[in-house]
Amino acid sequence: MERTTPPAPSDPPAPKAPAPDACFPDVAALLDGVPRQRGRAERCAAGTPATPPATTAPDTGFRVLRLQRLLPTPTGTPFTFVYGAVLAAVSLVAAQLDPALVHTLYQGSSTDVAHLVRMPVLVLVASALWIAGGILSPYALALLFVLTALERRIGGVRTAGVFLLGHVGATLATEVPTGLAVLAGHLPASSLHRLDYGVSFGVAACLGALAGLLRPWLRWSLLALFGWLLVTDLIAFTDPMTDWGHPIALAIGVATWPLLRRRGAVSGPAGSRRTA
Repeated sequence: MERTTPPAPSDPPAPKAPAPDACFPDVAALLDGVPRQRGRAERCAAGTPATPPATTAPDTGFRVLRLQRLLPTPTGTPFTFVYGAVLAAVSLVAAQLDPALVHTLYQGSSTDVAHLVRMPVLVLVASALWIAGGILSPYALALLFVLTALERRIGGVRTAGVFLLGHVGATLATEVPTGLAVLAGHLPASSLHRLDYGVSFGVAACLGALAGLLRPWLRWSLLALFGWLLVTDLIAFTDPMTDWGHPIALAIGVATWPLLRRRGAVSGPAGSRRTA
């Protein structure tokens, strides 16, 4: 039998152990890394036990919204949406036509020297309605992503202006020297009727303009990648006029950086400019 010794009458009573749900002083403010518990003081005053905060499910709607911003929409990017729809319709119709008829349409829309002399406005517009390789080609994908990103930053009117500037400027920069070379006897007369159509010059100009609105690391990475592709085409030397037109169009887009940045700073919030 175990012996027990009762406490002496003069001994002080043993201290009580604190209750499990007793409230302690709030020291969260002293620790930057510890978040302050919401309503601690109120819970202690009421004598109610603390309840763990409810957990919320991860918000996936924001991620879906960010992915949707990569594609054109009727309200967010009306120019890219309408232009892309027109290109898709033209490509789908051309896929159902006889190849000989499609080639004839290509020739009638070509921005060669002969057509530019006779009907410059018509062929410059008509040539921008065709996508080399069809609606599933890399040019079509580049057009959707590049024009969408640019239009969300500078608006539809300015995006259309950059596209038109690159399309017309690069075309004239390659076709005018061709015509002069034919007059000087350095090129045959058949060079006046070379097949030239598509959206690539406009897309290259928009890509150059977009690069100026991106963060530096993304800007120079994008320009380096696209520049490497252009140099590869020039080395292959399969279509010199078109291959030289792409870097010219890219340079036209880069030349718009001061104007687009100044317009973006004026139209945006005070002292802020939207970047990606």
